[in-house]
Amino acid sequence: MASNVRIIQIASKKITLVGTAHISPDSVDEVRQVIEADRPDRVCVEIDSGRYTSMTQKKSWESLDIIKVLKEGKGFLLLANLVLSSFQRRLGTSLSTAPGDEMLAAITVAQEAGLPFSFIDREVQVTLRRAWVKSSFWNKAKLLATLVASAFDKEEISKEQIEELKNKSVLDNMMGELAGYLPMVKEVLIDERDRYLASKIFQAEGSSIVAVVGAGHMPGIENWLGRIERGEVGVDVSDIDKVPPKSKISGLVGFVIPALLVALIVVGFLKSGVTMGLGLFEKWIIIHGIAAAIGSLIALGHPLTILASFVCSPVVVLKPFVSIGFIAAYVEAMVHKPQVADFQGLNADIMTIRGFYKNKITRVLLVFFLASLGGAIGNFVSLAAIGAKLL
Repeated sequence: MASNVRIIQIASKKITLVGTAHISPDSVDEVRQVIEADRPDRVCVEIDSGRYTSMTQKKSWESLDIIKVLKEGKGFLLLANLVLSSFQRRLGTSLSTAPGDEMLAAITVAQEAGLPFSFIDREVQVTLRRAWVKSSFWNKAKLLATLVASAFDKEEISKEQIEELKNKSVLDNMMGELAGYLPMVKEVLIDERDRYLASKIFQAEGSSIVAVVGAGHMPGIENWLGRIERGEVGVDVSDIDKVPPKSKISGLVGFVIPALLVALIVVGFLKSGVTMGLGLFEKWIIIHGIAAAIGSLIALGHPLTILASFVCSPVVVLKPFVSIGFIAAYVEAMVHKPQVADFQGLNADIMTIRGFYKNKITRVLLVFFLASLGGAIGNFVSLAAIGAKLL
């Protein structure tokens, strides 16, 4: 038996875990072979119903309302989702295998054999939003930077390298690096889903179950199945199946920074008079405005977008619930309104950096992200500059 297939006996259930690399041609073949040989009572696949629908019906982006996305605070989330899609599609293209083909193969074989199947993964939007809410602004930036670097890396990936992803030592190293670099992302994307998948597998009907999962989840699933069987934990996963509210600390940050800026400028007025106070105020406006404008410039925003970033950035600091990224992206969307061709070409455009900049939808998102990043940098630089002037 292949090293990436595990048979676990829990009570009266025989659970066969098939660990896959999500873009591996060999995984597709192996999934077919295991299901056809075992003919289990049920096949469980690491996929959610929404993702299955988008994969089989080829989700269209033409109904996307980019302004609504920004107003709902989902700009970062959509950008991360698009970059991740780019990465997965690039890998699949290099091997003539689409991400998730082995999951679709499992469902197809089950349907052909008349076997029931279950979607056992958490909804991808819940997973992404949990990772997003739990991450700080800087961790969001690190995550996007990592995804962008991976998505547009030109290095060819061989079939052998993909199959190596099933190797436990390689996976352990990867998980260790992810935990060190982005611990909250690793917790949500890996640890929570290990528990979620194990719970759904344990509850699956039938005495013989074949579960097709990513190889990286196998150790965690085995661990959680054992804990469930021993009664150490229950099967209820409602606590990780919803988006948590923003932490109080993250909510306070939006008030603390403007309060500090105002306090420092007031100290300047009181300490050295009007000239000093106005000088500090001017420094704040120039530093903050330039930082946000540079962000929009790097995103190749329209001149009006860059101007709006410069003018509005210092103002929105005093309004914690309004983002300079949103204002800049809104202006960009108005002057470079996305056309039907942008929606129709989105899947192809996200495959290259040039496409990201050319497509008006992704350029709006780039403006949103980079103007926000510039504004955040402007906050800290202006605080440091004003503080140094007062010392």
